[in-house]
Amino acid sequence: MNSSVQTIPFINLLLAFIPAIAVIGILWKWGLGYGNSLYAIFRMLIQLLMIGYFLIFIFKSDNYLIVFAVLTVMLFASSWIALRTVKIPRRLLYLKSLCSIAVGGGTILLLITQGVLNLQPWYLPSYVIPLAGMIFANAMNSVSIAVERLAAEIDRDVSYEKARVIALRASLIPITNSLFAVGLVSLPGMMTGQILSGVSPFVAARYQIMVMCMLFGSAGISSACFLRLVRCHFRGNK
Repeated sequence: MNSSVQTIPFINLLLAFIPAIAVIGILWKWGLGYGNSLYAIFRMLIQLLMIGYFLIFIFKSDNYLIVFAVLTVMLFASSWIALRTVKIPRRLLYLKSLCSIAVGGGTILLLITQGVLNLQPWYLPSYVIPLAGMIFANAMNSVSIAVERLAAEIDRDVSYEKARVIALRASLIPITNSLFAVGLVSLPGMMTGQILSGVSPFVAARYQIMVMCMLFGSAGISSACFLRLVRCHFRGNK
């Protein structure tokens, strides 16, 4: 198999923005407000270009303190972003979001890197940072869906216990759909990237199984922890 990955010229990369611009146009036409989406795309572009150069430095430094610092930033940032759509002031829920993602994401990252992969050294940046990014981002999205759905159900005068169950179920919909679709409808990012890099599909499949399990676990554990911690902030519960 070809072990080289094609480099995308910047001119060609501009073509990938056409669908995004089309969606921005639809949002504008329908009066939904395109500013937030436009800002998100611009921020994504800047962040990914910067992290590309930053990761080169991290991988070459091979320093566990730098890796730990990066993981800390990921954790704190994901915990804050998870509460982006909640009506309650984020500062009131932030500590609970942080604890939930730390428990649901941190423990699973430890299990995967030290148990499944048995990394040597334990902080191997080229593995730990990408895996942490997937885990924390997935936990963040799950918590975000959970809190939004919880608030919506509480506003409908649903009891907290019932609202919590509905919120947890909703938070798991994206990853559960992915479990059903993987291999049948889609080849997820890690598996696709490894195959494009020349790795055997059989090896790539093992890694993807690991990834799907860790994502499902981080989503469920983080959401459940969060929903257990935030009851006191929802005054409408019965």
